Amino acid sequence: MRWGEFYQGFFVTVWCAWLFTWLVFSLRVKDTVRRQATLPRLLNTGLLACVFGLLWAQQFPMPALMERFLPASQWQFWVPLGAVLTLAGLLFTVWARVYLGRNWSGVASIKADHELVTGGPYALVRHPIYSGLALAFIGTALAIGQWRGVLAVALGFIAFAHRIVVEESFMRQQFGAAYDQYALRVRALVPGVI
Repeated sequence: MRWGEFYQGFFVTVWCAWLFTWLVFSLRVKDTVRRQATLPRLLNTGLLACVFGLLWAQQFPMPALMERFLPASQWQFWVPLGAVLTLAGLLFTVWARVYLGRNWSGVASIKADHELVTGGPYALVRHPIYSGLALAFIGTALAIGQWRGVLAVALGFIAFAHRIVVEESFMRQQFGAAYDQYALRVRALVPGVI
């Protein structure tokens, strides 16, 4: 097996393992009391579907997006770095998902008996699942080295920014001053920065 085949298998394996884990975790969650409106939720989901499509498409109708932004001659640096970032990001999302427990939802929502979770990864950033996914998207895009990866990361950030606005609004309505204090203490996506 060549290194290129190894890394291709690596990316498929870690993303599929993450997806399987996510599906298993989604089986035991609290009932939803309130969720984001349907149209914005569908648009957000569509953006994320585009991200995954861009990251995994072998052929693309726009050849310019298949052009490299990183030199193929340096793949020995970019692909392993991308693998490490992808794995770290996905593991961070799993840690956050486990810590969030039954309060988790695949869409912006309020759960029955919703709790404000501020420990574990939520002590580092308010939206660790989005932080981890962003890191995983960046890692996979670096490994691909093509402009479609850059576009995928940009669309991912747009989807996360939209989702964060909605979730923060829900959390402020649900938890009031307690959430405001938490938001003053902990950054949204990158510890100490964003």
